[in-house]
Amino acid sequence: MTQNPFGQGQGQAQGQTHQNMQTGNISQQMNHGGHEVFDVHEVLSTVLSGLNLKTILRPHVKDQELLNILDRQYAFALDEYNITVECFKTGQDPSHPTTSYKMQQGNDFVYGTKPSQPKKPMQNANEINDEMISGYLLGAAKAAATIKTGAALETTNPVVRRVLADSIPNCIEMAYELSIYQNKHHYYQVPQLDQQSMQAMLNAYAPVQGKMMS
Repeated sequence: MTQNPFGQGQGQAQGQTHQNMQTGNISQQMNHGGHEVFDVHEVLSTVLSGLNLKTILRPHVKDQELLNILDRQYAFALDEYNITVECFKTGQDPSHPTTSYKMQQGNDFVYGTKPSQPKKPMQNANEINDEMISGYLLGAAKAAATIKTGAALETTNPVVRRVLADSIPNCIEMAYELSIYQNKHHYYQVPQLDQQSMQAMLNAYAPVQGKMMS
């Protein structure tokens, strides 16, 4: 099921044409603005890099849980890549709608920090470990969310825009899943404010009652 209740192809009639002020009618396949074309190229390049990264890192994963996350995220991201390419090339609905990625673990973070060795660059490729790999995967998911959000804001083709917009929550879910995995293994520590500071920040804003004055 697509996350868009109205469907990705809303208003995309078969054979529909669009107007160009210089050249006249344009086909659905060419229904893309110049800014959009460059942005979607950046999206596809970023996603492709993330897929390639997963392929490169997979043989180095030691933890079975992380391997399962990597494999599930790879399969899902590959399918999203394919339907994005498809609708970008045709300007019409892809062969199936965007689906929703679901992580397979709880969302309980452990708060607080404990002493650990300072991070520093690797000196040898053999130093790679699951902490680094999960960090690389998290970075790729965050990069995909950022680039897709920017592209969706200026995409003129409604189908491509909807595919991009629907895929952003999936990138967020993947990043969240990886951050929980890292937190559980103490790779991703989450400090908290003291109770007084936390309470002050939580109460810094209040809702407003009523409507805008005319």
